Amino acid sequence: MLVLGATSAIAFTTMRIYAVSGTAFYLVARNEEKLTTVAADLQVRGASAVHTWVMDLDKTEQHAAMLQDADKKLQGIDIALIAHGVLGDQAAAERDYEIAAKVIQTNLVSAISLITWLAIYFAERKSGTIAAISSVAGDRGRKANYVYGTTKAALSTFLQGVRNRVDRLGVNVITIKPGFVATPMTAHLQGGILFATPERVARGIAKAIEGRKDVVYVPRYWRWIMAAVRAVPERLFKRLNF
Repeated sequence: MLVLGATSAIAFTTMRIYAVSGTAFYLVARNEEKLTTVAADLQVRGASAVHTWVMDLDKTEQHAAMLQDADKKLQGIDIALIAHGVLGDQAAAERDYEIAAKVIQTNLVSAISLITWLAIYFAERKSGTIAAISSVAGDRGRKANYVYGTTKAALSTFLQGVRNRVDRLGVNVITIKPGFVATPMTAHLQGGILFATPERVARGIAKAIEGRKDVVYVPRYWRWIMAAVRAVPERLFKRLNF
């Protein structure tokens, strides 16, 4: 399993599920100290091997070298989990395009670079799974987080197109859409009954991978919540304050 953004709470918790069955991991993240801690935890839990690569995934020119090393160290990649991303500062991004561009680079451009390479790789092997974490925020633009939501909407569309291209070649492409998750990235937000734990989301991701799903909302109730949100007419939706 190749995990990009391996120090994120959701990725870490998902990997713990796979470690107990002896999965071999290749972990990529930019914080070396946290990456070392995650690697040690997975080894204790039963991972058969844990390899690491420290890098900022915004640097797309370095992706090919890292991915080739992952293929070599793992002796073939079976599952790629794309879990890196930033929420960004919506208010600041409204005033400064450069701030918005950084969110777009991390959440969308870097992901497209990785998925493009992985889709070619898995298609040539006629097997493999790409699981990428999008978000329910991409289902409809809201003033509270539309820069972040835009990146996730575009990512979901990109994944849909890739899925349409490579599914017939034996490659599974999964779009994972979590709602609110209690992680360090959302620590500044007020919690509530809709917030899920990373453990619950991780179980949903593992189930989606094993079941070769296409698009999954985690937890599942977000599918119905977002269906209702999308159904609100635009003339009414634009007046809502959220």
